Amino acid sequence: MAQAKKIAMYVVIVFVLYTIITSPTRAGELVQIGFEGISSAAQGVGEFMSQLVN
Repeated sequence: MAQAKKIAMYVVIVFVLYTIITSPTRAGELVQIGFEGISSAAQGVGEFMSQLVN
């Protein structure tokens, strides 16, 4: 099972590198979307915690 995880990880890494090399603009857009999602989630958690305190 550990061998399968290692192979899957290598496949994901190769796919990510291929995507970045073939279309860096699109890869940049995807990273920006990901960070915006993380930021929105963190902001939502912060608002939730603020409401619990109040």
